[in-house]
This record gives sequence, structure tokens and C-alpha cells, in this order.
Amino acid sequence: MAELVYRPVIGAARTMFKALDLKIDTQGSEHIPKTGGAVLVSNHISYLDFIFTGLGALPQKRLVRFMAKESVFRHKISGPLMRGMKHIPVDRKQGEDAYAHALQSLRSGEIVGVFPEATISQSFTLKSFKSGAARLAQEAGVPLIPMALWGTQRIWTKGRPRNFSRSHIPITIRVGEPVEAPTDQYAGAITRRLRERVQELLEAAQRAYPVRPKDASDTWWVPAHLGGTAPTPAEVRELG
Repeated sequence: MAELVYRPVIGAARTMFKALDLKIDTQGSEHIPKTGGAVLVSNHISYLDFIFTGLGALPQKRLVRFMAKESVFRHKISGPLMRGMKHIPVDRKQGEDAYAHALQSLRSGEIVGVFPEATISQSFTLKSFKSGAARLAQEAGVPLIPMALWGTQRIWTKGRPRNFSRSHIPITIRVGEPVEAPTDQYAGAITRRLRERVQELLEAAQRAYPVRPKDASDTWWVPAHLGGTAPTPAEVRELG
């Protein structure tokens, strides 16, 4: 039943991306298993990241079930869609329910999508990772699949107006080799290793990105350490 909802949503997203003339460059999708459970882990720089993370799995004909804020499921439009696509509601006051739901999905052979930074990185750099993804992979006996996105922040990110014009924005998606999550290792150590992999993929995506800011007013989407005017992590923390 879920796929009766999921596939039309994918079709609608692809139609929108074609209308916007997005240039999507995906590499490494072969690392996503064609069968069986896995935890797909990505950086988080845009409100649309779940869509592009899901696109990265489509070449392997896999559909990703994302963990998302419970409030999205209460919305009259997004709620039925999220439930129909078997996404997983997360109530931060009762996180154990979401964890159990995700674990059940993994054990039934699903791919579960997780953004371990929890919130959008306004500096467009990689924040610290929470250990939930690693613990899920350990308990379910499935691999962690690292992914990095770049360019999605130019469409719609926190603190910036949406850009749904036909701006020909490139989107770069990089998927890495699986990270194993053995039960005899600490989840914290696995999480650090996973973050290092995502960081490597993020840097590769940034190097491969085909455009640079047009002028000084267009440097907002580039991290400060790469010469842009995005706030530094310290400045983001000060803003609260």
C-alpha cells in the first residue's frame, strides 16, 4: 500500500526538479544494498534533504523510510503522505517509540534514513553526530551507509527565502562504502568513524561542485572556511 503513495510522490518530485532545471549529479549509489536493511546517514543543510537522500537510493530501486519530526505527521497535507510512505514519526519526548519503530523497519529489510546532526547546519559544515544511527545499526545487525549532499542549501535552507525559480542549481550527491556496526564496539566509536566518512564525502562533493558564487552577494551558501560568508559554527552557536 505504501508504494501506491511513495512512487507518485517521487514522480512529482522529479517533475518539479525538471521544471527547476536542477542539475543532479549522483555517484556511489551502488554502495546502497539492493536488498536487506541499512541505515542511510546524511549531512543536513536543507529542508529538502530527505528528498535528495531518497533520490540517491533510487538507482538501486530502494525506497527510504525517514525518521522525521512528529509534527510533520500531524499536518493535514503532509501527514497522510508521510504515513503512506511509511516514514517514522519522532516525538523527542518519547524517543524510544521512534527507535523501536525504526528498529522494526530495519529488521524487516527496510532502509531507514537518518540525519544524525538532528537539525540543519546553518554553517553548512558538519555538526556533531548523535549516536542513534550507530545504535540502530548495531541492534538490527545492518550496515550504515554514509552520504553527503551539496547544493541543496541553495534551494531552501534555514533562515533564507526559498528559491523555487528556474535557477539551474546543481545538486551533488555522494554515497560511500558501508560502515559496519559490530556489537562489540562502542556506538560512540562507530559514530566518530561514520562522521569521518560523511566528512570525506562532503569534501568530495564540494570539490566536484561545478559552480562558484556569481558575485559577493552570492557567497552566503559557501562555508566561511572555504571563503564564503555563511556563519561559522561558533557564530551559529552565539545566535542560539
